[in-house]
Amino acid sequence: MEQIKWVGNHMPKTDDKQLAVMHLDEVAKARAFHKSFPQYAVTPLANLSGMAKHLGLHGMFVKDESYRFGLNAFKVLGGSFAMARYIAEELGRDVSEMTYDYLTSQKLKDEFGQATFFTATDGNHGRGVAWAANKLGQKSVVLMPKGSVQSRFDNIAKEGAKVTIEEVNYDECVRRANALAEKTEHGVMVQDTAWDGYEKIPAWIMQGYGTMACEAGEQLIQAGVDRPTHVFVQAGVGSLAGAVVGYFANRYADNPPKFIVMEAQAADCLYQGAKAADGEIRFVEGDLQTIMAGLACGEPNTISWDILKNHTSYFVSCPDWVSAKGMRMLGAPVKGDPQVVSGESGAVGMGLIATLMQSEAYADLKKEIGLDENSTVLMFSTEGDTDPENYQKIVWNGAHAIE
Repeated sequence: MEQIKWVGNHMPKTDDKQLAVMHLDEVAKARAFHKSFPQYAVTPLANLSGMAKHLGLHGMFVKDESYRFGLNAFKVLGGSFAMARYIAEELGRDVSEMTYDYLTSQKLKDEFGQATFFTATDGNHGRGVAWAANKLGQKSVVLMPKGSVQSRFDNIAKEGAKVTIEEVNYDECVRRANALAEKTEHGVMVQDTAWDGYEKIPAWIMQGYGTMACEAGEQLIQAGVDRPTHVFVQAGVGSLAGAVVGYFANRYADNPPKFIVMEAQAADCLYQGAKAADGEIRFVEGDLQTIMAGLACGEPNTISWDILKNHTSYFVSCPDWVSAKGMRMLGAPVKGDPQVVSGESGAVGMGLIATLMQSEAYADLKKEIGLDENSTVLMFSTEGDTDPENYQKIVWNGAHAIE
């Protein structure tokens, strides 16, 4: 059986200037924008008190993004807000004026016209961009990497996007989409991967993700929890992780929780960077084969990397069985706990937390992280069963079981 790998954060700290991207005021703007959508509703924060007791934790909370805007994943929060910020900037206006009603109005068409938003995706981000473009009367073009599943392709195509599956990996799809955007009149790249010279839109996407973290913070207070002791968050390019860590580092500035960032072992570029410990970015190349399709990214977001270097406690590289275990546990909860239908990229936190609490093989990491009966854990189930066929193979038929 493939082993979980982990490393503590011993990287040199920076001036931390990117933390301001996730300032509470910036996230409040994103939240106000999302609230203007008629489809907006706060997604559930599942209180798994039975599971916490079973595992020997004080509390366990799972943010369930399978309910987000009817799209089965959180990603739409980022793409939609980036579009609003882009349009606001083009018009010389403040994003607070970019309400859903205005963006879908004839007035917007007269003042702005129409843009084509380009993106690369393993599924959820592209669907979010296509959905937002469709709702706002804009165009979208979506490139998917080889091996992408038909159900995710179909969901994007349904939103009116021009969508193709390319014979290259995710990171190469990003480069192709960007080249197309640069050649297209009113073409705009909307990607949560940041690189030198392309950082404004990824920062806006991260702020959009902040809506989810902000809701979770409020819901914890409603549940009687002032702050979690541990936040587990998964990473592909690291935009979600940077957004969540950045938001809570700002929210609990005087007493931050421990942040644990998890990756798919086949695409663990952040873990590789942390292991090298020099603060430099590392790339992971190849086909990046993992069931965690949404995490199959080998080139980190530069903005997120800066936030994560300064605030993450541990980086963990997880084999596929960890996620599969988490999917089964969330789908068949302890009696009395709510069920969370969590997809491959959503459930890795559950699998890791359970393994740390129950397996002697990882007692050292459990002790290092400080997980015990006093711990209140927050994690994010970022997607539902976005690949229904594979979800059933894993949850019903036991695929990727622990050997």
